[in-house]
Amino acid sequence: MAMKRSQLSGVRRYADNLQHEIDGAAIYAALAGAEADPNLSQLYGRLAAVEEEHAGFWRRKLEAAGARGPTRPSFRAKALVWLAHKMGPGVVLPIVGAGEARDSGHYDTQADAKDAGMAADERSHARLIRAAGEGRQGMAGPAVARLEGRHRGAGGNALRAAVLGANDGLVSNLSLVMGVAGAAVSEKAILLTGLAGLVAGACSMAMGEWLSVTSARELFQAQIAVEAAELEESPEEEKEELVLIYRSKGLDEAEARALADKLLSDPATALDTLAREELGIDPRDLGGSAWAAAGVSFLLFAGGAVFPVAPFAFLPGSAAVVTSLILSGVALAMVGMATSLFTGRSALFSATRQVAIGYAAALVTYGVGRLVGVSIS
Repeated sequence: MAMKRSQLSGVRRYADNLQHEIDGAAIYAALAGAEADPNLSQLYGRLAAVEEEHAGFWRRKLEAAGARGPTRPSFRAKALVWLAHKMGPGVVLPIVGAGEARDSGHYDTQADAKDAGMAADERSHARLIRAAGEGRQGMAGPAVARLEGRHRGAGGNALRAAVLGANDGLVSNLSLVMGVAGAAVSEKAILLTGLAGLVAGACSMAMGEWLSVTSARELFQAQIAVEAAELEESPEEEKEELVLIYRSKGLDEAEARALADKLLSDPATALDTLAREELGIDPRDLGGSAWAAAGVSFLLFAGGAVFPVAPFAFLPGSAAVVTSLILSGVALAMVGMATSLFTGRSALFSATRQVAIGYAAALVTYGVGRLVGVSIS
């Protein structure tokens, strides 16, 4: 019995590892196919090939044990593949980087994987993707500059913010609507309250986002202005800062000084370089448009908030309440599945957790509304 349990545990581990590698191969292959730059496409293709080799190792382990494992990418991997093709590698790479960092020690406690060199490969992948975001040593040639310039932005963070913005509207308005429904008021009153909550919440989110982006732009502009003044007053000190930056990227002293001299020969180029390298700011972007960010926040919140309130425009009494809960539950499950892209948890677990949290909040406000309604009546 103990032997059978050990074999079962081994088979389960092989299958989990195989799924991990199938997912990695699919995602990197999608990045390679979606990337227009040939250097980056080749890089992603090499990573996909390594993941395929790892997958073959675990397939052979399963075959030797007389078992079968997964053959297709998981839901999370399929979603990331779709995003890479539809929205570009810049949106997916930050999510992949976070996953690589989280899983860099995945094989450290597995002797067979370590003997096959997989533990070292996983850590290498994590360093490689981290270099894409931070510009650190570990990748040579134009690939580093390309990765830094094109993928350092917050594509993954923007996607995460979009999911959470819709979730805010959904949970807050579901709680509001259920609280008012608990007070046993009319459908028209619930509808009016829900619409007011939708508009008020969306406006609040939009205003907050506008202030956030505007404040960030003003801060960036002030930092660039200070850098411009320092460049004019103390060019040698700024040169030394650039030399240190390029030395940290792996260039030797002579190469770093030659590159710094070349950049500082043109004031505009020098300021642009210092802003990017020293401050981490893209002078041409400065965080994007405040109005665009506000508009997107408004739409995302309103899009989530409309699910709980819509049934009260068409259905009476308890039918509207039940339909509101069902629609909101479906929307909550979709949000949970979307969050699994960032957390690495299973889509089913994330969806179930999200629905449970949303319904718990609605139950609390319904109970409060019921108590207040009884007290008032």
